[in-house]
Amino acid sequence: MCSNAQVAQDTSRLIEILPGSRSLRQKQIDSGTTVITLAGNAAVKQGNTTIKGDSIVVNQLTGIAEVFGNVHINDADSVDTYSQYLKYLGRERIAYLKKSVKLTDGRATLFTDDLEYNLATGIATYKNGGRVVNGKTILTSSDAIYYSDTKDVYFKKYVHLTDPKYDIVADSLLYNTSRKEATFISPTRIKSKNGGIINTRNGNYNLETGKAEFYDRTSISDSSYFVTGGKIAYEEKAGVLQIEENGKIVDSMNHVTLLGGLLYLNKKDKSFLGTRKPIMIIYKNNDSTYVAADTLFSGIRKLDKIKMTTIDIRDTLAKSTLLDVSKADSINIFSTRSGKKDSIQIQNAPPVASDTIRYFLGFHHVRIFNDSLQAVSDSMYYSTEDSVFRLFKAPIFWNGKSQVSGDTMYLFTEAQKPKRLYVFNNSMVINEANKDVYNQVAGRNLNAYFKEGSIDYIRVKGSPAESVFYPQDDDSAYIGMNRSSGDVIDVYFISKTLNRVKFINNVDGTLYPIRLTTNEQKFLKGFIWQDKRRPKNKLELFE
Repeated sequence: MCSNAQVAQDTSRLIEILPGSRSLRQKQIDSGTTVITLAGNAAVKQGNTTIKGDSIVVNQLTGIAEVFGNVHINDADSVDTYSQYLKYLGRERIAYLKKSVKLTDGRATLFTDDLEYNLATGIATYKNGGRVVNGKTILTSSDAIYYSDTKDVYFKKYVHLTDPKYDIVADSLLYNTSRKEATFISPTRIKSKNGGIINTRNGNYNLETGKAEFYDRTSISDSSYFVTGGKIAYEEKAGVLQIEENGKIVDSMNHVTLLGGLLYLNKKDKSFLGTRKPIMIIYKNNDSTYVAADTLFSGIRKLDKIKMTTIDIRDTLAKSTLLDVSKADSINIFSTRSGKKDSIQIQNAPPVASDTIRYFLGFHHVRIFNDSLQAVSDSMYYSTEDSVFRLFKAPIFWNGKSQVSGDTMYLFTEAQKPKRLYVFNNSMVINEANKDVYNQVAGRNLNAYFKEGSIDYIRVKGSPAESVFYPQDDDSAYIGMNRSSGDVIDVYFISKTLNRVKFINNVDGTLYPIRLTTNEQKFLKGFIWQDKRRPKNKLELFE
């Protein structure tokens, strides 16, 4: 029983001589070796594998065939292999091909000069250099292993992939010829034709769909952005990147960096969004402002190339005319009253390029830190056009020992330092003069002006405006507590400390001895010293 099975197995491994060759001879090499030689349109077959060539020498005893010239192997009508020389081991079904070797599966073609092809497993290997062409994609390497069943190629040593969009260099790379997908398993540098660069060591990219996923702190950069993260998903056609695990987006044109646990970048509309404890860093004039919130978003606002300028001119009949003077240096106006021409000099704003204004939005639990200022609010809007932080819903601003609060706040900055602060409704400024001693001014609206990053002067308007002020003598001793009101209150600072208070119109006030003051008199309505909410350093924003 076992003997019959062995005979059947040996028969299945026999190399069958196909008819059609112009010459067929049997040659005795020695007493134990006889070979069959085929010449001219020579062809043999083993199972589903057909081998053709100019000439073939077959040793049926050893199951070895050698093929010379124009070799062609067809394996199950799925893979075709060509070369100028072949040594075929029939029992193992292994083919050794040399000189101008070409293997194709109908989708991709492998080229080399030395190939080992195991037809039993469908695995082909080259070790002395070769390339694979898949449409417009070309991959070259020193070594490679091709798997015909899965259409995967494992490239090793000096791997180089080129196609119309990308140039990829790696030490090792997996590539699927069916899906046209590259899998990165070693340090890899991907350079796009538009100048973008990707550095990764783990990920995959589908050259047909443009979808990619990268891991292990991959970085992506171009002339506008630098992106890095533990995991990056990229939808090339939509131009959208999703960055996770300590993500980072650097807007090099506007000197802005966004950090966070989950970030999105849309390269087409130039917007980005951050969640999971995002931090935005605005860098300008060698200074940095840090902004944290539950959600941060940045986009581009379109601008006309020329800002339009109009002027309203009224003649003696009180008719109004709007003139477009955006392109004029001066205009002549004829006065119906004097009968003379008057010339008005017009100074127009310089042309402004479109797509130059980047704005930023912060939603919920906004915190801002800079060495010169700190602030918190529920939400925020900031634009590079005017460098103004617009803070909404109970914002609080700190500068030195002063705290400013209100319903809405506009903080004008210049060179990353506060220049002017405008507070709308329920405004209050509190200055900590000493422990448990607070100078206070409150009113409807407030305007604060800064000098070298510190509050210099504040004007508070109200109906009325009120203040609690602790005047001091020449020895810096407190002489009492002044509680007063007026239509307008001007506050002056020296060395970050409230120094003088001036009242304008409808002034009413009383100076109380400090020992006789009550808690109700010491504090204006709405007083809350919120120093615990104040960001003390930039590291607090990352917590």
